[in-house]
Amino acid sequence: MRALDALAGAHDEHVDERVWRAAPWHTRPALELPPAGARVLVVSAHPDDEVLALGGTLSRLHASGCLLTLVSATDGELSHPGSLVVSPADLAGRRADELVSALDALGIDAVPRRLGLPDSGLAGCEEELVRMLAPLAAEADLVVATWSGDAHPDHEAVGRACRQVAGDVPLWELPVWAWHWATPQDERFPWERVQVVDVRDRLEAKCRAVDRFASQVLPVGPGPQDAAVLPPEVLAHFLRPFEAVLV
Repeated sequence: MRALDALAGAHDEHVDERVWRAAPWHTRPALELPPAGARVLVVSAHPDDEVLALGGTLSRLHASGCLLTLVSATDGELSHPGSLVVSPADLAGRRADELVSALDALGIDAVPRRLGLPDSGLAGCEEELVRMLAPLAAEADLVVATWSGDAHPDHEAVGRACRQVAGDVPLWELPVWAWHWATPQDERFPWERVQVVDVRDRLEAKCRAVDRFASQVLPVGPGPQDAAVLPPEVLAHFLRPFEAVLV
């Protein structure tokens, strides 16, 4: 993920999680999970998108015998572009390690694939992203990606690329930044596509997993440019007792 400043100018206010908690989630359909043995390709724009949006569900899929292939399109190296304490190269390695640790906290022993494409630049190399993902999608029974309408150019590029390579394979899309700028009444948010997974039994593990992203949930240094990308008011969107998917 990138800092909240990535949305500056496009969305003036952060939507309080209480707005979403008041929404009629109990009326949304329960998401049907794939059977044991299903091959699930999970593509995130940055190392943490998949855990934040779907960590509890991914833990359940892994435990049920689904075969997860996790792909990070970028290393998220520009989460703190103005920092004088940590460089993009340092962040790239740190964030990759944090993702492995977070997956371990969820009981997932998969090793993510790092495509190494430029953070904040996926829209400019979308054709390359499609080429890299196509052989993986050809072997998948389900493709999972960040949402193509998420109002973050990297998230959207991953969503578009995965829609292209998925073809007739089912595609789940994950809102990430949308929880910050949309509301249940927002016409830009496709409420009619939302299905949910109850993850109360995985929530404690997910909280531990999220804490492993130290470079995002804690300041990386003393300056304002080193501030946490995921402060409590942002994390609140991802620590619900359920997870939402667009189908």
